[in-house]
Amino acid sequence: MEDALLIHRLQFAFTIMYHYLFPQLTMGLGLLIVVLKTIALRRNDERYHESARFWAKIFAINFAMGVVTGIPMEFQFGTNWARFSTFAGGVIGQTLAMEGVFAFFLESSFLGLFIFGEKKLGQKGHLLAAFMVFLGSWISGYFIVATNAWMQHPVAYAVASDSTLHVNDYWGLLFNPWIGWQYTHTMIAAVITAAFVMAAVGAYYLLARRDTEHAKIFIRVGIIAGLCASLFVAFPTGDGQVKNVYEHQPMTFAGMEGLFETKEGAELILIGQPDMEKLRIDNPLYVPKLLSFLTHFRWTAEVKGLQAFPRDQWPTNIPLLYYSYHIMVGLGTIFIAIMVLSAFLLWRKKLYEARWALWILMLAFPFPYIANTAGWMTAELGRQPWLIYGLLRISHGASPMVSAGNGLFTLIGFLGLYFVIGVLFLLLVIKKINQGPAAGIPHS
Repeated sequence: MEDALLIHRLQFAFTIMYHYLFPQLTMGLGLLIVVLKTIALRRNDERYHESARFWAKIFAINFAMGVVTGIPMEFQFGTNWARFSTFAGGVIGQTLAMEGVFAFFLESSFLGLFIFGEKKLGQKGHLLAAFMVFLGSWISGYFIVATNAWMQHPVAYAVASDSTLHVNDYWGLLFNPWIGWQYTHTMIAAVITAAFVMAAVGAYYLLARRDTEHAKIFIRVGIIAGLCASLFVAFPTGDGQVKNVYEHQPMTFAGMEGLFETKEGAELILIGQPDMEKLRIDNPLYVPKLLSFLTHFRWTAEVKGLQAFPRDQWPTNIPLLYYSYHIMVGLGTIFIAIMVLSAFLLWRKKLYEARWALWILMLAFPFPYIANTAGWMTAELGRQPWLIYGLLRISHGASPMVSAGNGLFTLIGFLGLYFVIGVLFLLLVIKKINQGPAAGIPHS
């Protein structure tokens, strides 16, 4: 614990992983609230209006927590990662500023109108407010992903006379070749989180035999959205992002797949344990030649392994990268299975009485959070040892004047503070769920 760089990395990892628990739900809920309001308006059904109001309250709690936990991360760019900010601030500062100026204020302003202005706006205006909240949250996600995409695949920059980086093409920055698949994969994954949470609350109400009409709405919308999103997050967005990594970061791809040796007809490893001493996967369960086919559409195509690249350019932590990627993919497969089964029972009109299936839906809601966290860990671990891929290593980006003791002190402070925030968040959400959707009364 005397290594300042390690402390800086642990602190940022903790704060950003904790923070992303909240935006992933708001970005997904933004879309589902628009769906609820649209159905409410088309059918003139008050139950859907009440459902939209209920989820808007959950959205607002998550939004507030996201703001509170997001602000410290940006301060860390100056406190813990000053050399990185000095070197690349002329680029990443652009997208982060646009996120705050354009997206955050759009989302927060219309969220207030949606929650407090329903009677004044009328139902069509209320739907418009819901759509603008959704739009703001997804634009916010775009600018944040654009920042990360630039760190993964730096483009549209120039080196100034003081050796710092500056943008030389704003459109090139915003339409980075890396961003398309990463953004769509990220946002669809957020929809999975929202769909599972919505379905879980509906399942809870049915199991508790309360608010049954609203519960059935939550389950129907959650399952239909969850099924579509679970399929779409695997293909084409997940497949496209993996091919993105293979094209631009082949060492990362090899680490994710646990491929140490270059092979023709490379197998796809489903389960196994990386052995970094013998550079192999122990106890592998694999499908022969499938990795070659997925990457090249040829069963005998050559796929480069880690040993084809210099050791100092390998991802820093191969086992953690490998496990994170396989946890994400494994959970994604489970999501598809759960949603296909639930959709089948829903179609057969048996889901609402199948208590075993309702228990599965209710207990499954934490797993999208785990899968999203594992996905981001895969992205960030895969880029290492680079902070900006090919331009700046992690060891050269930390603040030289912040000691390990200072970093550890603030890390402990964050741990305590975020524990309190987490307890408060759970109490507020549980209170809203116990009040139920019928408690939503439109404000004047």
